[in-house]
Amino acid sequence: MNLRTFLIVGAMLSGANGISAADGPAENLEESKVRPYTLPDPLTSLSGARITSAAAWQSQRRSELIELFAANVYGRTPLGRPADMRFEVTSIDRAALGGKAVRKQVTIWFGDKSADRKIDVLIYQPQGKPGGSGKWPLFLGYNYYGNACVNADPGVPLSTRWMRPYAEYGVVNNRATEKTHGAHSPRWNVETVVARGYATATAYYGDVCPDRSGAEPEALGGLLKGRANADRAPDEWAAIGMWAWGLSRIMDYLETDPELDASRVALHGHSRLGKAALWAGAQDTRFAIVISNDSGCGGAALERRNFGETIADITRNFPHWFARRYASFGGRENELPIDTHELLALIAPRPLYVASASEDLHADPKGEFLALKAAEPVYALFGLPGLGVDRHPAPDQPVSSAVLAYHLRTGIHDITPYDWAQYLNFADRQWKK
Repeated sequence: MNLRTFLIVGAMLSGANGISAADGPAENLEESKVRPYTLPDPLTSLSGARITSAAAWQSQRRSELIELFAANVYGRTPLGRPADMRFEVTSIDRAALGGKAVRKQVTIWFGDKSADRKIDVLIYQPQGKPGGSGKWPLFLGYNYYGNACVNADPGVPLSTRWMRPYAEYGVVNNRATEKTHGAHSPRWNVETVVARGYATATAYYGDVCPDRSGAEPEALGGLLKGRANADRAPDEWAAIGMWAWGLSRIMDYLETDPELDASRVALHGHSRLGKAALWAGAQDTRFAIVISNDSGCGGAALERRNFGETIADITRNFPHWFARRYASFGGRENELPIDTHELLALIAPRPLYVASASEDLHADPKGEFLALKAAEPVYALFGLPGLGVDRHPAPDQPVSSAVLAYHLRTGIHDITPYDWAQYLNFADRQWKK
């Protein structure tokens, strides 16, 4: 069966146009309710042929899986780098954070400035010059409340974009306020990252597409030609696909910065932004390391376990995140032609870190671990070892091999200094040998 036939058959099984109501069960927090399941084999092609080499994976199976995730989960990515994209370095402070860092602010413009089609990027990098390549390796990830939320640095202006309301972080009437400055600094640990010899780059995900249902047509001022849920084709992209696309555009800028090493970029994301990071990392192999923090359903957690947040639940609450066809698999996860271990496998042979939190059952920590384990056979094609453990580790006991890593942190759905310590250690093992 070729890929086109496979997708047509999948659409027929999913009802008219591949869409039916997401009428499956909502969140499940009981292991006893996990249904029996069999994972699709990442090493069996659509023709039934066995993939036995890294070359066959790269030339055949990888593209099949990208197509299946695009058609059934995230939607197709219809454009690459726009011809009229350009970069403007708007400010550089070489004595930022009390002299501990260099701060850069860069605007990525898409066409005429009057259209306000832009992504504002904030970068902190260490002082001085690095050894080795002469450029700083870096971490890249989206933030939730504008660049000013990652640090109390007064030199970073507040975003004026629409935001999801959150009084604790100073978002009032869907806009950031002075209280938003540094509100998420514990999640970013900027000073710690810079002190370890890494730059950190971020942008507000709402610069690309607002995180609300019906806002897809507003994505980058209409440039991305998004359509609201009811108007989209079954395999048309939505917010997560657009956010992933935006990460690649930031990478386009990083490749031009003479002080940053675009060959050593660790892409990271938390929760919904972890989903976007995984999809971006799967499609764009320029990202050297990919890190998923509590990404859950539609991210690192196995769909077929049907534990924690389910497809039915997530597509009811956030219909603007995914391709419409994804909702049709609510309660029918075993009919989904792929599962998330194959998303993780698309990162191979690059280093991959998956992290969970012990109290975050919503994101199915066990399912995230099992997905990483099930991606091991693809890494083995490249001669790379698995995690080295078979059982879900206890909290605060990280496990890793040369290129795969996992930890279960004690606590809730969040990013903490403990998480950052593990990610920095992992990056050290890759780049400071």
